[in-house]
Amino acid sequence: MQYDETFSLGGQSPASHSSGHPVKPRDANDIFREEGADGLRWALDAAPRLATSATSNHRNGNGASPSAADGASAGSDWPQLDGAAMHGLAGDIVRTIEPHSEADPVALLVQLLACAGSVIGSRPYYQVEGSRHHANLFAVLVGATSKARKGTSFDRVFSVVREVDETWCKERNVSGLSSGEGLISEVRNETKAYDKKAKEEVIVDLGVADKRLLVQEPEFAGALRACERHGNTLSPVIRQAWDGRTLRILTKNNQLTASDPHISIVAHITTQELRASLSGTDMANGFANRFLVAMVKRSKTLPFGGMLNDAAIHRLGGRLRAAIETAQRIGRVGMTEATQHKWSAVYPALSEGQDGLLGAIVARAEAQVVRLALVYALLDGVTEIDEQHLDAALALWEYCEASAAYIFGSAIGDPIADEIHRALQQARAAGLSRTAIRDIFGRNRSGDRIGAALQLLLMKGRARMERIQTAGRPVETWFAVERQP
Repeated sequence: MQYDETFSLGGQSPASHSSGHPVKPRDANDIFREEGADGLRWALDAAPRLATSATSNHRNGNGASPSAADGASAGSDWPQLDGAAMHGLAGDIVRTIEPHSEADPVALLVQLLACAGSVIGSRPYYQVEGSRHHANLFAVLVGATSKARKGTSFDRVFSVVREVDETWCKERNVSGLSSGEGLISEVRNETKAYDKKAKEEVIVDLGVADKRLLVQEPEFAGALRACERHGNTLSPVIRQAWDGRTLRILTKNNQLTASDPHISIVAHITTQELRASLSGTDMANGFANRFLVAMVKRSKTLPFGGMLNDAAIHRLGGRLRAAIETAQRIGRVGMTEATQHKWSAVYPALSEGQDGLLGAIVARAEAQVVRLALVYALLDGVTEIDEQHLDAALALWEYCEASAAYIFGSAIGDPIADEIHRALQQARAAGLSRTAIRDIFGRNRSGDRIGAALQLLLMKGRARMERIQTAGRPVETWFAVERQP
């Protein structure tokens, strides 16, 4: 489903009613009557910008999205969001805010879903074998510092969410990821200690009753650097938090525990910082694949800012509050029969996996899609994931997967091999001799280590070697091999 269908084909508008049920086809007059001038202006402006030229291979069960499957490298086409992602209430909120903000609609959408999932809490879940997936999402928005309007997008979303739960906004929204202990402390259980005088255990720390927590991290590079420090527990605790497991740090002097955590993370970082921080598959496998990666940029220039009035924010907040209050009463969520058939068709491609660093970063595709579909369904107030919820989740996941391909598509995951490959790409047809490759590292890498990296490039089909005849001995020369689309 694409935005241009609304006008040229008379298809269903992506602004489906928040109940999640299909609505009759709408034209421009219908949108103007129901959503006003701002809604019509947004739809007309978004048609060419949000429609994707390739209708979701995932949704048709035909495999990975083109950009990811072809291993697109940085510098390839910017990811495009399919209009199906703008389903229901989330889409309505983004469409209302977007004309009045320089923020990327993707940034508004991703952060809205993350905030909504956090406020909803841990009661609703979707069961996969022995694991429960809840509505907590981890997302990292990737774009230029200040110019991508990442912070602006969060502020816009937060102004609506504040209308839903003021207490959550004030007390369950933090920033400053630096250690696992600090994160656990925000959702910690009560602590007891034995009182010798009273000869019984007494409560020394009441703990935190509300286990919901949104971590808003505007400088995610700092958190990634903290994860790399020896002895720092942040990375394993974040992994456990996404899984919803009990969080523990058990040392002689520190026995922090947090049961039933419901932690969501919204992080911001630049492309360069993310590439530099996630240089190896170990970091990606253990950490990054729990995050939705979304490229964002400034959508427009508004020299005098937007003019979204308080009444509109209050109206959106009221709708979101009603949806969340309904969602908080829901327990286990299932799938309709039709959605089960569609899920069976797309699941093999989602779970198949890919090679290299990109493959490590998108390794949890099926789990991420399930969580997104769950949030879309909960915002519709239903107890079963329907086809439109799965379509919306797949559309947003495809954008995230294409974003990861845009950033990491040519990376293998071995930092030495990736640096050699970049140098070979720059050398082009001239290639690089073994001596020149060694000089890249200032001769600070052993010949064996460089040799292993070259063999990895050869095995992955990213480089080839020729022996070039000279006046003396033949020179071992290496050339980059690019993947064919």
